[in-house]
Amino acid sequence: MAADAELLIDRRRLRRRLGLWRVLGIGALIVAVAALGYRVRAGATGGGFALRPQIARISVSGFIAGSEATAKLMKRVGDSEAVKGVVVSINSPGGTTTGSEEIFRNLRALAAKKPIVAFVDGTAASGAYITAIAADHIVARETSLVGSIGVLFQYPDVSGLLDKIGVKVESVKSSPLKAEPSGFTPTSPEARAALAAVVGDTYAWFKQLVADRRGMDAQQLSAVSDGRVFSGRQSVPLKLVDELGSERQAVAWLESARGVPKDLPVTDWKPRSDSDFSLWSAAGVGASLLGLEGIAGRIHALGTEAQAGAQGGLLVLWRPEP
Repeated sequence: MAADAELLIDRRRLRRRLGLWRVLGIGALIVAVAALGYRVRAGATGGGFALRPQIARISVSGFIAGSEATAKLMKRVGDSEAVKGVVVSINSPGGTTTGSEEIFRNLRALAAKKPIVAFVDGTAASGAYITAIAADHIVARETSLVGSIGVLFQYPDVSGLLDKIGVKVESVKSSPLKAEPSGFTPTSPEARAALAAVVGDTYAWFKQLVADRRGMDAQQLSAVSDGRVFSGRQSVPLKLVDELGSERQAVAWLESARGVPKDLPVTDWKPRSDSDFSLWSAAGVGASLLGLEGIAGRIHALGTEAQAGAQGGLLVLWRPEP
């Protein structure tokens, strides 16, 4: 009887061990399948494990500001052996001068590794046009808006309102032009001239960039650099874009002019989310959860613009006056 009891206990122990190993084996299988799925999905959405040859699509939309996540995205695209070409899809009114300069330089660094074509899918104005000319070929829809080559510096003057409500803001400055314009006092002629010099210098930089990238002479540049926007149809003879069409024409140029293999899938590559969280991002998440994707996108754009505005600086932005 004692022997039977010990045998029964041993069997139970063996069953428990086998059960434990079964659980561990199933768990390991689940982890392996999940890891494989992640690698496949990462390759399809801009991760580091792209498994098949493809054309990467990088979308530039909304207000353009400096973004470390976007810079890292372009580096990932450049380092991926699976990416054979890049379509930069643009629909943006522009943004800050520094943000536009950053994305231009990042795209030129990417162009040293991969052939790039720009596709204007709506608007490529001001800073977004700086993005477009980073590519070696620009395709635009016939009714798209292109151009707005110019620089803007805006600030409020609330001095009249403060006078009416009896509020006076005083300051002690090391020199007359320190912290100008303040918005609390009328802008002096000297301060306005200093600001105009900065705007003019940045405007000259913008125009030279366009002339160099688009091969324009002084007369051609003068015709397109007065701040206005042009339709896609107008932009071709003005040398702002190279041809009209859809993304299919942009891909066809990569195939014919840059030797990219035909019929490759065009895959969205997206920046990994920044860790910053704010009331803007919270509102955007809330709108998204309610299924209001359009409103969520607009909230995100307003949040980015507000953050950039708080940092100050010049704008290369197409924003019609209300």
